Amino acid sequence: MGKIFRCGMLLGILMGLCVLSAGAQEQPKFEVKAHYTKYEYRIPMRDGVRLFTQVFVPKDGHGPFPFLMSRTPYSVSPYGEDNYPKRLASPELEESGYIFVHQDVRGRWMSEGSWEEMTPAIDHPSGKQVDESTDMYDTVEWLLKNVPNNNGKVGIYGISYPGFYTSASIIDSHPAIKAASPQAPVTDLYMGDDAYHGGAFMLAANFGFYTAFKPEKNPVEPPKGGGFGEYNFGTHDGYEFYLHSAEPLSKTFSLITQDFNPLWRDQVVNTNYDEYWKGRNIAAHLHGVHCAVLNVGGWFDAEDVVGPVKTFHTIAKNDPDTVDILVEGPWAHATWAYMNGEHLGNVEWGSATAEYFRSKIEFPFFEQYLKGNGDAKLPKAYVFETGSNVWRQYASWPPQGVQEKTLYFQANGKLSFDAPSGNGFDEYVSDPAHPVPFIGYTNDDIPQEYMDGDQRFAEKRSDVLTYVSDPLNDDVTIAGPIEPKLFVATSGTDSDFDVKVIDVFPEDYPEAAEKERGMDVTVPASPMQGYEMMVRGEPFRGKFRHSFEKPEPFTPNKMETIDFTMPDVNHTFRRGHRIMVQVESSWFPLTDLNPQTYTDIPNAKPEQFVKATERVYRQSGAASGVVVEVLGSR
Repeated sequence: MGKIFRCGMLLGILMGLCVLSAGAQEQPKFEVKAHYTKYEYRIPMRDGVRLFTQVFVPKDGHGPFPFLMSRTPYSVSPYGEDNYPKRLASPELEESGYIFVHQDVRGRWMSEGSWEEMTPAIDHPSGKQVDESTDMYDTVEWLLKNVPNNNGKVGIYGISYPGFYTSASIIDSHPAIKAASPQAPVTDLYMGDDAYHGGAFMLAANFGFYTAFKPEKNPVEPPKGGGFGEYNFGTHDGYEFYLHSAEPLSKTFSLITQDFNPLWRDQVVNTNYDEYWKGRNIAAHLHGVHCAVLNVGGWFDAEDVVGPVKTFHTIAKNDPDTVDILVEGPWAHATWAYMNGEHLGNVEWGSATAEYFRSKIEFPFFEQYLKGNGDAKLPKAYVFETGSNVWRQYASWPPQGVQEKTLYFQANGKLSFDAPSGNGFDEYVSDPAHPVPFIGYTNDDIPQEYMDGDQRFAEKRSDVLTYVSDPLNDDVTIAGPIEPKLFVATSGTDSDFDVKVIDVFPEDYPEAAEKERGMDVTVPASPMQGYEMMVRGEPFRGKFRHSFEKPEPFTPNKMETIDFTMPDVNHTFRRGHRIMVQVESSWFPLTDLNPQTYTDIPNAKPEQFVKATERVYRQSGAASGVVVEVLGSR
């Protein structure tokens, strides 16, 4: 079986993830060694631990130059002052001239000290207390004093785990830090980032990640040749692999070869929102942020779709005078850094959206706040609107003028903004032995395009409820979070309720769209004809319906309310398209199996995995549906 990595890890291995904007996919023409001189230092922290740091100084001596820094747990390889990476940043940033700084974080690779998963922050540390904010502070102090020809200004950015280190590094930020860009930052591992979504464990991504990401005895260099090791899954069918190892989930502990990985165990056994997770929610500690912040994310980021928006809102609340900008594009995890962003899977965006971000948003941001070059004129929210495929600029996010509306489930699989009349329900049987897959074919990894993938395969299953609107007479734009409100009952004592919001393309697409523009043409067949594009999908584990800290069993066949919030979107359902909502009780192996018996799932016994009849009500007083924020006419 191939590599089933959490995408941030894959990029960290292949690109170091200290290089955050790799530019075009073709071989770079810019030679780093010809334009920069590399130095390596071990910078002392206040507790005596030394952090391995690489500094790349422009050979053009005009300066002075600002620092642009990244901090990573994935190694700043290649090591050695004569060994240069192929890229330092985007072509615009490289050629403009910065003093680039790459650092192995505490306890990883060539840095000393002990490493912790999502280092818990210390509010206002004193004395020799250390966390990521103090390590950044001490690093900045050292750089300012020991690297000549600097202009006294520091920027920091990073994607995924380095995005977390970016956020953590600007708490009570050093006065010299003037700009930061946390991009897809891991922010709250349990509440919607990598580990858990809606209380359901993100199984495949985390298992693949922790087969490679393990504790280290530092300092240590990566293996020669850059190999980090691959787990041999023994099959190309991920669905079957996880199905045979998931009852109980604890069986997968032994599947990580040789030494047991305690990091994987921590993810699995802490199934509730307990102190382990609360201490690792960096959003709870984001205060004293005094630099300009560019929060960047992708609408289709399977790993860290929650982090950018949560970081944006938290900084706005805690430090309202701070320049705080949100950028969201039509991207999967980190792809804005190294692809052109013209499409994701079969869905086309009509332009090179990632190249636009790097040259028109990211580069002007750092130029303005680190060099004083021009005014980037960035709005509060710079977001790509999928469906219509245009960039939008708003003074707030969600934008002003949105109106809360509910898409109600109706009889005969209909979906409408009108509340249902009469009494009724729909039901299906959920069987853990035959769970609903998350893509329509067997695959040995997690393809990034599943986030906007075709859902026709799921519509055909008897254990998936499907509700679909009539063709739209006008465009409908939703902007902001999506909130399912379901009235349900289960014959079991626990069940998942996974919800997907889908854009159904016309069967004659794109011919209908061409004719709408006045073009009388015959358009060749397209994979988008009848395509059911997932706009947003999220799982929810029913036992957490009242609290993620104190789960509760269901009373069999008793009506209960499931009310949860899905990550934000900005999507236009075009005229002639239809809106669809699907409801199911498994999404495998994206999430672990719910045995549908109330129990400690990692230790569930095989006999506790049972079929359950799931009922969804659509009647007066119990009208199930999905609440969306509809943007009015512009």
